[in-house]
Amino acid sequence: MSLKLVQFADLCSENSLKSEKHILFVLSEKAENSLPFASEIENKLSRSQVEFKDLKSSPITVELVSGALLSVVILGEQLSMFGKHNLLRKAVKPLLEEEPEKVTICVFGDDATREAHACAAYYVLSVNAAELPSRKGAKSKQEKKHRPLQEIAMYGHEAAHDYAYVNARVSANTLCRSLTMLPPNELTPTSYRAKVKELAMGKGWQLEEFDMPALKKMGAGAFYAVGQGSEPMDAAIVHLTYNPDPSHLTGATKHIALVGKGICFDTGGHNLKPAKYMQYMHEDMNGSAVALSILHAVTELKWPVKIDCWLAIAQNHIGPLAYKQNDVVTALNGLTIEIVHTDAEGRMVLADTLTLASRQKPDFILDFATLTGDMAVAVTDRMSGVICNRPELACKAVGAGIAAGERIVAFPYEEDMDCDLESDIADILQCTLDAEGDHLLAARFMGKFIENDVAWVHTDLSSTNRKDGLGAVESTVNGFGVGFGLELVKALIA
Repeated sequence: MSLKLVQFADLCSENSLKSEKHILFVLSEKAENSLPFASEIENKLSRSQVEFKDLKSSPITVELVSGALLSVVILGEQLSMFGKHNLLRKAVKPLLEEEPEKVTICVFGDDATREAHACAAYYVLSVNAAELPSRKGAKSKQEKKHRPLQEIAMYGHEAAHDYAYVNARVSANTLCRSLTMLPPNELTPTSYRAKVKELAMGKGWQLEEFDMPALKKMGAGAFYAVGQGSEPMDAAIVHLTYNPDPSHLTGATKHIALVGKGICFDTGGHNLKPAKYMQYMHEDMNGSAVALSILHAVTELKWPVKIDCWLAIAQNHIGPLAYKQNDVVTALNGLTIEIVHTDAEGRMVLADTLTLASRQKPDFILDFATLTGDMAVAVTDRMSGVICNRPELACKAVGAGIAAGERIVAFPYEEDMDCDLESDIADILQCTLDAEGDHLLAARFMGKFIENDVAWVHTDLSSTNRKDGLGAVESTVNGFGVGFGLELVKALIA
C-alpha cells in the first residue's frame, strides 16, 4: 500500500472541508473555539444524550448536511499512548468501513498537541487501511471489489520528515500480520524461507541458511530434534544481516541481534494438542515475523545499527521420527537436554538459535516468541511480557512499550528457579510438567544457551491475537511487538 499524504499547517475550516466525504476530528481536552460543524456536532450530542466531555471515552460520528461522515474524538492529556491508539481505532473504524479513497484528518490544540495527535492519528488510520491476505472468493465478497485507501489529508500539522518513522512502522506491522495470517498449507518452512530470500534480495540483506543436514553436522541437536519430525525436513535457521550504509553513520554503531521463533505449525508433537488448542497454531511463527518486520523497518529508516536477524523456522509435527518424552539430545553449546514435553518445542529451536546469535557477540539480543500459555494467564491477551538478564533492560523494555502503545510487563529472571530444571540423567530439563511459572522457567532454560554473557531481552508474545483488535490495530492478528521492538532498538542505539 502506498498512501499519498497531503499536509496543511493551517487549521481546517468548513469551507476547506466542503468537498470532503470522510473526516476525522481529533480534539484536545480543552474546549475548542470556533470548531467547524459545531452546531451539527452539538445536535448529535444532544440527540445521543451525551456531553462533549464524553468524547474522551467514546467517539461519535456525525452525518453532515453535505453527506460527509465526520468522526469526532477527544484525546485526554492523561491518556497513555495505548489509550490514544485505542480511542483513535474506534474513531476511524466507521470511516474505513465505507472503504473511502480519501480520509481527511483535522487536529486541534496547541502546536505540541497537534503534532502528537497528528502522528498518532496518521498511524492508526494507515495501519488499519492496510490490505491483508484474504482467501474469500468473489461470491463471498458479494462481487464487491475492495477499494483501498489512497490519500490522507492532514490539517493542523505539517511535518518536513513526512512521517517516515510512522510509514516504516505501518509497513513493518503489515508485513508481520500478512505473514502470520497465511494458512499453514501456504506458509511452510520451504515457502517461508523462499519469501525471506526474496525479501533479502530486495532489501540488500546478507542471507545465510543452516538447513537440517548442516545443523546435524554442527551438533545443533535441540533444533534438530524438533525439525526431524516433519516430512520433508525443510526446517532451518535463517540468518539475515543488515549493515547500514556508511554515509548514514553518525558515529560508532551498535550491534543488535533479533531472534524469532518461526514454528509454521505446532501440533504439539507426541504430546498432541486437543483441537481447541491446535486452532490457529499456524500463527506460532509470529515471533519470527516480528523480528523480520523490525529488520524491515530499520532498513527502511536506514538506522545506524548493525542488525543480525535469526529466524528459527520449523514445524512441530507428529510421526515416527518426531522427538518424544525422555529423549536426551545435545544442544549446539554441548548441554544435554532431557525432553519432558514435546509441546515445549519453542524453547528447543530457540536454544540453538540463541547460541548462534550470541557467538557473534552483539551488544544486545532481542528475541520474540509466542512461547508459553502461562504468560497469557499472567497478563491476558491484552499485553505481553518480557524477561531480561539485565534489570536495566527490563526498564527500557517497559518504557519502549509505553512509547509504542504496546503494553509490556517485566518479569523476574531469578537464578534460584534453576533447581526446578535439574535432571537426573542430563544437564538440564527442557521444562516441567507442573503448571506453575512456565514462562519464567522457559526464560531460565533459554538463558543457558546464550554465550559470552550477552545482554538479552526475551519477549513472550501473549497478545498477538485478540478478537476485536488491540490498541491501534483492529484486526485479530495485530502485529504486536513490531512497534515495541522498534522503540526498544531506538532506545538501545540512542
